[in-house]
Amino acid sequence: MESSVQEARQSIREEVARLCADFPDAYWQDVDKHEKYPQEFVTALTKSGYLAALIPEEYGGAGLGITEAAIILEEINHSGGNSGACHAQMYTMGTVLRHGSPEQKKKYLPAIAAGDLRLQAFAVTEPNAGSEATRIETKAVRKGDKYIVNGQKIWISRAKYSDLMLLLARTTPYDELKDKTQGLSVFLIDMREAKGIDIQPLDVMVNHHTTTVWFEDVEIPADSLIGQEGKGFRYIIDGWNAERILVASEAIGDGHWFIERASKYASERIIFGKPIGTNQGIQFPIAKAYAHIEAANLMRYDAASK
Repeated sequence: MESSVQEARQSIREEVARLCADFPDAYWQDVDKHEKYPQEFVTALTKSGYLAALIPEEYGGAGLGITEAAIILEEINHSGGNSGACHAQMYTMGTVLRHGSPEQKKKYLPAIAAGDLRLQAFAVTEPNAGSEATRIETKAVRKGDKYIVNGQKIWISRAKYSDLMLLLARTTPYDELKDKTQGLSVFLIDMREAKGIDIQPLDVMVNHHTTTVWFEDVEIPADSLIGQEGKGFRYIIDGWNAERILVASEAIGDGHWFIERASKYASERIIFGKPIGTNQGIQFPIAKAYAHIEAANLMRYDAASK
């Protein structure tokens, strides 16, 4: 059984590597230089089905586990690509999968799995709260069969390239709560239909298509609510472990890419008649970096297995 599992995972690595071979360094350099969204790469990855790795088969996904999803993202970065351009499509749907109603799952998950809908925007962080989610100020007030949303979110990546947004908003004033982790709710917003959402790009050093999002009297249907009102903080936390494992896998892939490039350069760069890689001063840092990455790799697999 273990052998078959390892063979299946190795097959995933090889298939992802072949897909990424169609997007060489020149492609990613051009994307970065012109601050473009890697649409061609995301489309190819979507068609391959890998972005639907964690969606159960009953909803049109691959029904794979966290370890397999981690391998996919790792291999993209190992190949020199940037899985951060679309990784949220893989894991953000987890809130819907775990806490959404049967109707919400049936409506959204198959379309997300097929790539007909993109759920890449995850709106939690705010200017006055940072990562302290219990202090967020964006409000969603119930008015009949709708919620009215007002507030601001910041550092929201890929909002311009997403159809749906997962939003954490306050439904009970902070001062009225005894348990400060209560009073926050999660909504799945269809940004193609919602009016009053203003998305502005942020000028940052790394091209993650990061934005500030303003909500001004945005009306959303009451059935946009995921799970129970006021329980959203717990729902968000529930997805953090998977997200951290997957993002860590991207970093491991980056590490392998850097080591391979460094080793190649050290073998080809000739100084005083010999490759610089013959010098211990070059060998030792590369070997140390490799050991650190392998240690992180073991920790990642251990976390993914739990």
